Amino acid sequence: MTTSAPDRTQTQELAAFLRSRRERLDPRDVGLPARLRNRRTPGLRREEVAELAGVSVDYVVRLEQARGLRPSPDVLQALAGALRLAPDERAYLFDLALRRPPGADRPATAAAPPLARLVADLAPLPAMLLNHRYDILAWNAEMAGLMVEFDALPPPQRNAMWLCLMHPRVREFYLDRERVVREGIAHLRAAWAAHPEDRALSGLIAEFAAGDEEFARLWAERDVRVNGRGHKALRHPEAGVLTVQFETLRPLQDPDQLLVIYRAADAESQAALDRLRVAAAGPRKGPDGLSHASASSQRP
Repeated sequence: MTTSAPDRTQTQELAAFLRSRRERLDPRDVGLPARLRNRRTPGLRREEVAELAGVSVDYVVRLEQARGLRPSPDVLQALAGALRLAPDERAYLFDLALRRPPGADRPATAAAPPLARLVADLAPLPAMLLNHRYDILAWNAEMAGLMVEFDALPPPQRNAMWLCLMHPRVREFYLDRERVVREGIAHLRAAWAAHPEDRALSGLIAEFAAGDEEFARLWAERDVRVNGRGHKALRHPEAGVLTVQFETLRPLQDPDQLLVIYRAADAESQAALDRLRVAAAGPRKGPDGLSHASASSQRP
């Protein structure tokens, strides 16, 4: 496990996250009797969290005041149980305390060649490869035809969250836009905790928070979730409305790279994807014959 100490930003976020998870709980959620008198603050008291986790009240106070503590894995496990954290929230808590495997701070900045070939081979299914920042490292012609011509964009803009927030066409692409943005932010928050030394990711988040009120509002809610499966309803300018199911896979040998695959959710959506494929002029290939590019060539 890594032995470096959390910086001030992480310590403050750890404190804020613990407070927010404590305040959302009702005493009855953890088997405690409901209090009869009115409470000044929502959720559990610090004394109750301390009792449930088997630590001192002073320890909980010092954690929530960001007073430089670095909890052990055992204490983090106890706090996660006391606060009824979901698996993604539990991982986020451990990441904030820097209790993660060595090497987790080295982000992928280019597609692993075998994965780039796999993206191309998945055609006719739209597919793309992302890193934890949502940088788009590789894609096939079907994904470009469905979303946007990625290779026509400057490398810093080949980022799924940037496109969703900033690109004029992609901003109007999702019928349930807030849910898509919310899920993307929940992923980025988990990634931010897992990669605290990734300045490019921190810079992206700061850019989004300063330039988009919706992002700033949802980021402040501190939702943490890595959503690997679901559906998206899309409004394509040529194909019309269609729905895709998506699956996100994490390769064992390249765990920082995420393979995203779209499939039509119904017959009408499949017909729309077929029309797009027929209309496409074909993949734009790079020097190695694959339709892919590094999305972070300008982000060290």
